[in-house]
Amino acid sequence: MIRTVQTTPYLDQKPGTSGLRKKVPVFQQKNYAENFIQSIFNSLDGFRGETLVIGGDGRYYNREAIQIAIKMAAANGFGRILVGRGGILSTPAASNVIRKYKAFGGIVLSASHNPGGPTEDFGIKYNIGNGGPAPEKVTDAIYASTRTIESYKIAEVADINLDVEGSQDVAGMEVVVIDPVSDYAELMEKLFDFPAIRNMIGGGFRLVFDAMSAVTGPYAKEILENRLGAAKGSVLNFIPLPDFGGHHPDPNLVHAHALYEEMMSDDAPDFGAASDGDGDRNLIVGKGIYITPSDSLAMLAANASMAPGYSKGLAGIARSMPTSAAADKVAEKLGIGIYETPTGWKFFGNLMDAGLVTICGEESAGTGSNHVREKDGLWAVLLWLNILAVRMESVQDIARQHWTTYGRNYYSRHDYEEVDSDAANGLMTALRDQLATLPGKSFGKLKVTAADDFSYNDPIDKSVSNNQGIRILFQGGSRVVFRLSGTGTSGATLRVYIERYEPDASKHDTETQEALADLIAVADEIAGIKTRTGRTEPTVIT
Repeated sequence: MIRTVQTTPYLDQKPGTSGLRKKVPVFQQKNYAENFIQSIFNSLDGFRGETLVIGGDGRYYNREAIQIAIKMAAANGFGRILVGRGGILSTPAASNVIRKYKAFGGIVLSASHNPGGPTEDFGIKYNIGNGGPAPEKVTDAIYASTRTIESYKIAEVADINLDVEGSQDVAGMEVVVIDPVSDYAELMEKLFDFPAIRNMIGGGFRLVFDAMSAVTGPYAKEILENRLGAAKGSVLNFIPLPDFGGHHPDPNLVHAHALYEEMMSDDAPDFGAASDGDGDRNLIVGKGIYITPSDSLAMLAANASMAPGYSKGLAGIARSMPTSAAADKVAEKLGIGIYETPTGWKFFGNLMDAGLVTICGEESAGTGSNHVREKDGLWAVLLWLNILAVRMESVQDIARQHWTTYGRNYYSRHDYEEVDSDAANGLMTALRDQLATLPGKSFGKLKVTAADDFSYNDPIDKSVSNNQGIRILFQGGSRVVFRLSGTGTSGATLRVYIERYEPDASKHDTETQEALADLIAVADEIAGIKTRTGRTEPTVIT
């Protein structure tokens, strides 16, 4: 039986850069999740009888939300649902399933790298038919619907069994529970030289991968250990847990510190990596060396042709505006296009669909390619392994040779989390008010050459995205970027990105924060971070 339920709007359901994220108790409010899911359907046309993919990262409230979404999809006229066994689908795997089976779209249930648990974070986002996050015109329509919604439709049926693969019926709609790993693993085998990686591992190469008790665990276990022959136990924390084992599933040097310490030890494995809550981010650490996400993007792009899936070369490279310009140097040498977009993977989709870009990356540990339309943590790990297997050099050797060839972009991000929203917005407003007067000013040895609030004109659909982050550029290629993040669930997160370009190889061994010290001081001087936020230091430095 299909029931129409009367409801009233919630006015806080504006999607951020990757869907709607709130604390679990917020989603558990009466009709809260239902309102947002119905608003997704209200913003779409032509889906009757079509296929919808549903899955998530296994965090707390994942199963409950999936059951709601399935019943509402049936009531709204979808013809078939593909859902991962146990409700599990990593974000890149969901994108692949959408593309492989030509689904109309997908609902991805995740709050990415944010903590999980009864009082922690949850999220819902919609992906379109190309497998990528919904563009702004769709998320704007969803938000508009959430503000006027009066009712939603839902099938009054029992919950389905998510733990048994196969077909089930929900109010006349077919629901197919699928293996969440197999399609993704098969795609990886097509892109990368698995025999070469197996030979390298068989020759004594050691690796460690921390799945952080999150969704990538089953994927990494199958691919790294079962298919590539890494020693049993190489994949740590591989069982997805609703609360991620009480840890924060963000693959950075704070939350994956134990992995970093192991990789810096005398008996370190050759290669270390980690992924996040929903499997779309990555951490890369070689024996004795950490590779920043910005550097990883550049190094992967410079060596991508060593993998079968990219043997014909790259069409172009795209990076988010706050990401360092290291990839620009690679694109210049390869003679291919480089595209600078706002933060948010959805901005890369048009470029990939148009054939302008092959590899994309964000400084927030997201890297991927046109094999799907999401960033992909395990993909980045496998491309690194493919490169290592071909070059037969260490991560450290590859990095140093890269810097010698292209120069080194010293880079760091300082996050001030859960800052008072009024204080954070006041800081950004004050920065915007200074923009016209900053060029030409000197701060010690640093001279400002330009300052703006980044705007993006999409070359494909001609859409314009304004106010995407404040950039202050200095002579010699240094810069500081200020941006408020849209991925948190409480307060505001102020992100400050600091970058210095150093072409001199004799100066490539300076500790990063030391190399950036004067820029860090100037960033505070210009923005008044300590004064306006009350914070004397960042919450997280990456």
